[in-house]
Amino acid sequence: MDRREFTASLVAGGCAGMCVDLTLFPLDTIKTRLQSQQGFYKAGGFRGIYAGLPSAAIGSFPNAAVFFVTYESTKSLFSGYSATNLAPITHMLAASLGEIVACLIRVPTEVVKQRTQASPSLNTYRVLLNTLQEEGFRGLYRGYGSTVLREDFVSSLSSSAIDFLF
Repeated sequence: MDRREFTASLVAGGCAGMCVDLTLFPLDTIKTRLQSQQGFYKAGGFRGIYAGLPSAAIGSFPNAAVFFVTYESTKSLFSGYSATNLAPITHMLAASLGEIVACLIRVPTEVVKQRTQASPSLNTYRVLLNTLQEEGFRGLYRGYGSTVLREDFVSSLSSSAIDFLF
């Protein structure tokens, strides 16, 4: 992967991820509150629908950018070594590695965002500090393993389906 392709993956991936995350943010808040143990209305209902937006905005661009750079770099790395009939496996591996790396950014962002969505009286910074004080750095990565497994499964399926179709 040359410098131009790297920059294109970085910027295009980051911008696309940020657009999607910020556009769908209110729906994500509603989903999080519906799943809250407190119940929808006690978790904030429709009030403060943008609670947690700063953490989503801060993490969205680097998360998507890292995914696409890893994905494209991995495809580029293996393109010279694999036969055409192995292209779906190359894409699946690239998508899986992209998700593993992206989850290093996504999971802490999601932890802070979801906790802020479920407690709209606290701001993003306060939720981050509370998490670090009460659970330490590991608290930010709560659910990392299950998130990686879920994202890898979805990414691998979608990348191989795209290969199959095109």
